[in-house]
Amino acid sequence: MRARTLAGGLALLCALAGPARAGDDAALQPEGAPAIARTPAGIEVSTDPADTAVAQAATSTPPGAGLLALPSGTRSGLDIYRRFREGLSDQACAADASDRWRRHFAHAPGQFVAPGSDVLPLFGYVVDRLREVHLPTEYALIPFVESGYRPGARSPQGPAGLWQFIALTARNHKVPVRAGYDGRLSPVDSTEAAVRYLRTLHGMFAGDWRLAVMAYNAGEYRVLGALRKAGQRPAAADPGALPMPQITQAYVRKLQALSCILAEAGDGQDWLQALDRPVPVLTAATVPAQVASLDALAREHGADPVLLRRLNPVHGHGRIARTGGNPRVLLPATQATAMASRPAPASDTDISDAMADASALLEPAPARTHVVARGESPWSIARRHGLRVADLLARNGLDARSVLRPGMVLSLDPTGAAGAAAAVMAE
Repeated sequence: MRARTLAGGLALLCALAGPARAGDDAALQPEGAPAIARTPAGIEVSTDPADTAVAQAATSTPPGAGLLALPSGTRSGLDIYRRFREGLSDQACAADASDRWRRHFAHAPGQFVAPGSDVLPLFGYVVDRLREVHLPTEYALIPFVESGYRPGARSPQGPAGLWQFIALTARNHKVPVRAGYDGRLSPVDSTEAAVRYLRTLHGMFAGDWRLAVMAYNAGEYRVLGALRKAGQRPAAADPGALPMPQITQAYVRKLQALSCILAEAGDGQDWLQALDRPVPVLTAATVPAQVASLDALAREHGADPVLLRRLNPVHGHGRIARTGGNPRVLLPATQATAMASRPAPASDTDISDAMADASALLEPAPARTHVVARGESPWSIARRHGLRVADLLARNGLDARSVLRPGMVLSLDPTGAAGAAAAVMAE
């Protein structure tokens, strides 16, 4: 199987997409930007780059972009595809990519362009979360393999949700699973947990996504044991030669084959043209106490109640499940710009205006951090994030003699307790 590079597909993609839209680098914000804004309704709105900036930037096309403006709250499917391709760790298809799994996933490109499918919007949401924390976008293929990107997917063996967590694993990763609320069926809760876990594994295994995926499938201690048994180190490992179960080796081959299929689909102009359509930007929102159901939200704001239920199966029959605190939902960002221009609700029980921009009711933006991988130095990390080495060291209470250890979490932001991050290992 000949290896393919990204050059041909990206060239055609750029030709079709034209100049970059404002949302292309929406996950990036200048340092010092406020983390919280307050709406006229008095609700604090997060400016989390992963959830809000992408949505806001995607609501319009700047003058002179050379493209027709997209509907508010949408972006082109080509933008999602470009971000996925640019975020791949392996920028060329593996020469030994499995023919078996290529055949198995041959239908995948069609699912991404199928009219009315939720696959592409959900895929875009996961890609955004991974890019925000600098993880390879190969990980965005895990929900496709696990659940076909169906938030309500359940397996007879017990796993559930986009990422197919079993209940024990979900609880171990801070996903609530209790009577009346199964957080595995929340694409917000489960994705945040999966990204946290993958980030830890990525640092633990020297940035090798294949080892991290093996650990995701079989457990990190099993992979560490296999490395010791084979006399290998994570930074120079041959994952295919490790003494791991066949099902785990096959898991890596599935993702490699799927990545190749999607990369090669970009060589087809017809597929790219089908991909170039408005796609809803999805964003996580914390639901205020006044909101009782997804249907009420849909009625008040002209949203599609069927779509809201599909995206949030954790709220059975559309009723907002409350088992402690205000839950989060996944919403299209169509109303993202409406809330700021509407008056506050007339009373505490009037939710019409309070939920006009439900997609923007986010949690405070997390501080930016970097999990140290094996072989990384302060210089390479500072360069990657556009920082001065001296600033990076100072923000973490380090000096030029300090030794970085794999798994160490470094703070990238100028605020916060200096020195605290340097001593924290990824959980």
